[in-house]
Amino acid sequence: MTRLSTIAAMLALALPAVAQAGTVAVDLSGLRAGGTLYVQLQTREQFMGPGRAAGQIVQAPPAGALSLDLGEVPAGDYAVTVWHDDNGNGRFDVDPRTGAPADGWASANAETLRDQPTFDQIRLTVPASGSRIPLALRYGR
Repeated sequence: MTRLSTIAAMLALALPAVAQAGTVAVDLSGLRAGGTLYVQLQTREQFMGPGRAAGQIVQAPPAGALSLDLGEVPAGDYAVTVWHDDNGNGRFDVDPRTGAPADGWASANAETLRDQPTFDQIRLTVPASGSRIPLALRYGR
């Protein structure tokens, strides 16, 4: 081994490993037409805040099913949340009697949620090869 290749090998071992990126796609079902659809992928640090690792905003989505490519993200843990402002009023509407969401929404493990989710309740691990995430929208009205 030459001196140069020895130094190169030592440097490679000393540098931190870079997380590989994979494409994330979200397949939505049960979507109502119209309004504005917000889809976001967040890290633990970004969760329930304005930041996001990836996402899309869709104006006047069609009814039924919709597949969205969110692009490449590093492998790791993320929360995927979907809000469908189906009436287009710019607010996340809740039923005043029950406090339950009236607008459309979706996340991983939605069927087990009884209150505002925590990151760990809806966390998904995205591998370096990427991920395709199926989510069904729920509407309270």
